Amino acid sequence: MNPIDTELKLHVEEVEQILKEMFPSIEETYYKRVVDAMAYSYFSGGKRLRPMMMLESFRLFGGKNIEVVKPFMAALEMIHTYSLIHDDLPAMDNDDYRRGRLTNHKQFDEATAILAGDGLLNYAFQLVSFSMVSEKDPMMLKRKADSFYALADYAGVFGMIGGQMADIEAEKKELVTKDELLFIHENKTAALIKAALIIGAILAGADEDEVIKMVRIGENVGLAFQIQDDILDCIGDEALLGKPIGSDARNQKTTYVTLEGLEKAKKDQEQLSRDAIELFDTLPGQNDFLKNLILSLVERKY
Repeated sequence: MNPIDTELKLHVEEVEQILKEMFPSIEETYYKRVVDAMAYSYFSGGKRLRPMMMLESFRLFGGKNIEVVKPFMAALEMIHTYSLIHDDLPAMDNDDYRRGRLTNHKQFDEATAILAGDGLLNYAFQLVSFSMVSEKDPMMLKRKADSFYALADYAGVFGMIGGQMADIEAEKKELVTKDELLFIHENKTAALIKAALIIGAILAGADEDEVIKMVRIGENVGLAFQIQDDILDCIGDEALLGKPIGSDARNQKTTYVTLEGLEKAKKDQEQLSRDAIELFDTLPGQNDFLKNLILSLVERKY
């Protein structure tokens, strides 16, 4: 077992506990079905990479009181989860399974799945806004306001949603350019990774130059992550991936590999990874786990 896997398991458990703490608790009421549907996808497993990266970025820049970052961690994961629920809908990817379980609209129904996604998105902002309303320290309130803006920006039409729209439009085209593909990856995939790293840094008190570096690290990591995804779809181990390889080719989907070729994709992915780590090493703090986590994301085999 890779040493990062053992450490990762402990960090997943820590983050999972925080996410449970931040989720609404209700009794038998008229709200129950939609909250159950929200919980079904929110607690469906996964490595919890985005909230974990936010927490470790917070620690990297000297953040001590994790109560500050908890609502933002949960909010980011709720936004990520709602996007997956909506991606799986018949009008989008029309998927029946995610992470080995029925997708939300198959487990419940399409209308409930839409509302569950809406519920997660709105509860994300409810958590963050309550954190701001109850904040007494003016300096911390400013950090939270800046973080709130970053969260909304990277998750919105100029980030994740814009990238998803561009991806849908690309599926209608016979030819997708490299610029179009990079736009999709930088927004649909990298936007929430950037949000995680940036918000952790802002809440911990990082200065403007340090936040800019985290933006660039997030861009490199997000793009390298997606290119590795494309590479694995060509040459990955089906047993490790848990799904058949070659689906992009069968669906005639434009990927970084189809545009640039496998060897060029590998070289570009490695360069993006190196650039991210070189930038990371110029930061004032030290967080070996976060550095190794970034490396494990871009070097993963599944």
